[in-house]
Amino acid sequence: MLVDQRQGARKILRVRAMVVIDRDAPFAARTFDLGLAGMSVTAGTKVEAGQAGQVVFEMLVDGKPQIITCRAKVSHCIFSGNEFKIGFVFLPLTPEATDAIARFVR
Repeated sequence: MLVDQRQGARKILRVRAMVVIDRDAPFAARTFDLGLAGMSVTAGTKVEAGQAGQVVFEMLVDGKPQIITCRAKVSHCIFSGNEFKIGFVFLPLTPEATDAIARFVR
C-alpha cells in the first residue's frame, strides 16, 4: 500500500504553469494542488526524480493575480492516462512566495 508522504495541507489549484528543469528546455504544465511544502503538476513531459528546477505559475492572492516562482526538486514522476503527474518538494521559498502560498492554503 502506498503512503502519502506529503507534509502539511494541500489545496487544489488548477492553473497553467511553466516548469524549467535545470539545464533543460522549459515546458508547459498544469498545477494540480499546492501546499507550503510542495506541489504537483500534470504535463506531457517526463522528468526524473531528484532533478531540480523552477515552477512558475499565477494565482490569486487576496483577489489580485500574483506570479509565483518556486525552486523545487522532483520527488516523483508517474505516467497516468495521457500525461505525467509530477510531484515537487519546494526548496527554500522566498518570503513573498511563502506568504502567498500560506494565504492561499488557509
